[in-house]
Parts: sequence; C-alpha cells; structure tokens
Amino acid sequence: MSAALKGISSMATRQVLADLVAAWQEQGGEPVQIESVGGVDAAQRVQSGEEAFDVVFLASNAIDKLQAAGRVVAGSKVDLVLSGTAVAVPAAAEQPDIGSEEAVRAAVLAAPSIGYSTGPSGVALQKLFERWGIADEIKSRIVQARPGVPVGSMIASGEVALGFQQLSELIHLEGIRIVGGLPAAIAIDTVFSAGVVTGSAHADAVQRLLAFMASPEAEAAKRRQGMEPA
Repeated sequence: MSAALKGISSMATRQVLADLVAAWQEQGGEPVQIESVGGVDAAQRVQSGEEAFDVVFLASNAIDKLQAAGRVVAGSKVDLVLSGTAVAVPAAAEQPDIGSEEAVRAAVLAAPSIGYSTGPSGVALQKLFERWGIADEIKSRIVQARPGVPVGSMIASGEVALGFQQLSELIHLEGIRIVGGLPAAIAIDTVFSAGVVTGSAHADAVQRLLAFMASPEAEAAKRRQGMEPA
C-alpha cells in the first residue's frame, strides 16, 4: 500500500475534506491523513517546518503567505471551495432580522453576546464593526472562539446569543438555529485553497489529489457541506 499523504487544515474545511478524501480513495487514490486544527496554528506549524506535511489546506491568503515564505511549492496552489459566513442563534431563540446591512447592525447592537472565530470571517467582522463605529460599544460583549472551537458550540451552550461563522461549520450542529447568510452588501466569503508543502516526497501524488478535489466530480460533496466550488 502507498504511504499515506499527510496533510493539515483549518477546522473550516474539516468535513468537506473528509468527504473528498473518502471519494478519492474510493477511486483508488492514495491514503490521506489530514489533521484539522485552528487555522493560525496550522499555518504556524507549516511555517516552522518541524513536521513533515505533504499538503496544507488553508484560506487562500494564508497559502499565499506560506508560498511567499518558501514553505509551499511555488505554483502548486489550487483553489478548492468558496465558503460563506452565516448567522446563527440558539435553537429556542427568536430569529433576528438580517435582511439588510442596517438590520444586521441592529441585531449586533441588541445582542447580549456576540461570537465569532479567530479565522478569516472573524477578522472581517472586526473590520466591519469598526467601520460601523460600534467596536468599542460592543467590545465587552464579544466572545471570540478559541482556536479549533466552533462558534456554533458556544451558541448551543448559551455562551453566545448571536454567532457568526462559515455556514459549513454550522450546518451539522444541534442546539442552534441558522438564521441565514449575511446580506450581499456585507457578505464575508472565504476561498480555501491547498498547496504542496515544500520538501514533500510525494508532490506528484498531492498534485493528483488536488486536481481531483478541484474537479467537477468533487462539486456535489462541496455543496453538501454548505460550500461552493471555488
């Protein structure tokens, strides 16, 4: 049997990658083992070069930084999925209006606690709150998820009354109600990409894997997980 390809990813793509790897192996592809952790942690571990990963899956800009630093092989980056940010509340809570930018701003101001992640969507939300001029007003009510902890789990436990996270990380959780995606004017969409880690002895196999993951054959699995092909 071929040696397993070793990968690392952020939590946002954990489930879709599991589905894609299963489909890849069903058609005779090499075994793949992917560790999913917080995105910042994943990038740091690849950057350090201390572990022998073959492939890394992260937000597009994070892959770009690793490529610029020489930790991802130049020209190996493949865009895989587009992931949109959604809004959720506890299952028993009343759904707020999020039909417009003004409505979302009002919902945030009214919420006793607001949760978002350390990932790309969380960074974008911080900038949005600053643009709205409410960052200081709501600062004491912000609960930022610890790396690798889903915002949805904090909503389900009651720790957070209004949460923002990528739809793919919310759709399988119990105890929450997904209100919907952010309106177009403030949509937060993240492209997740992958690249061959510099020094991998299995670069050809990784490139075949990524070509499969970016193919039309993989589109249905992406949509099942609340994402779109990139």
